[in-house]
Amino acid sequence: MTLCAPTLLLLLLSQSTRASRCLPIPPGMALCQGLGYNIMRMPNLLGHESPGEAVQQSGSWLPLLARDCHPYARIFLCSLFAPVCLERIISPCRSLCESVQDSCAPIMNCYGYSWPRILHCDQFPKDHLMCISPVTHMSNSTSNTHSAVPQASCTDCELEETTSVKVLLDLLCKSDFAVKVRLAQSNSSSSAIAKFSLGSRLDVLKHGPLLGGEMKGRLALWLERDATCVGNLNRHHPQGATFLLTGTVMGDRLLVNKAFSWSRHPRQLNQAARKWKHHRCRG
Repeated sequence: MTLCAPTLLLLLLSQSTRASRCLPIPPGMALCQGLGYNIMRMPNLLGHESPGEAVQQSGSWLPLLARDCHPYARIFLCSLFAPVCLERIISPCRSLCESVQDSCAPIMNCYGYSWPRILHCDQFPKDHLMCISPVTHMSNSTSNTHSAVPQASCTDCELEETTSVKVLLDLLCKSDFAVKVRLAQSNSSSSAIAKFSLGSRLDVLKHGPLLGGEMKGRLALWLERDATCVGNLNRHHPQGATFLLTGTVMGDRLLVNKAFSWSRHPRQLNQAARKWKHHRCRG
């Protein structure tokens, strides 16, 4: 069920006449895992009647969260998709909605999406003790994950034009990780969002704080969570291509900051990869 433009008041009133129940957050709801609670109330604040419906609808927000547009975006969305099961439903405050919208709506616009009417901030209450504000205490694991997140940008997932081997080596020094990987579109996907798979060979130039064997698993998670970014890289290579990916390790995730097409710039990239084996970073 999809609601066009519900108001929070009408939803809360309607829920008083329906059977409200507390259920475990499904393992498949990746959006709302690891937030410090595991029981949610159904129906939720978006009018979803079942956990399965909430899981299906919440998955479309994962690419946006992968862009790290706001440190509380996950808290805001999960207060709607999977409200914590207390004596009464606690909604997000209007200020939290406005803060998340100000940071995330421009990133959504990068990919052709506007802030949905269902999340208009006027429907949420002004700040008070019984709503979730931007300064609401989060679990230590959540705050640590977001404490050093760089500001998202529309160009985070654009293919870069190489300049020189020296510039590439400097980038490798500044990045947590660097990996040469082939991405191929999966023909088995029936989703509206294209699915991609890793090629059989993975050349890790730099693994940073990760253990040597962790890179493939982290890249698989990136493919799953950041489908919009991956699709952007493959826009001109629908059958797949080989890329140099560099970026930052954020908790259990990889944030890809720069990407280069190996087929477009084979000479510079191959030279940089060879020199990197013996390169010493300054500082």
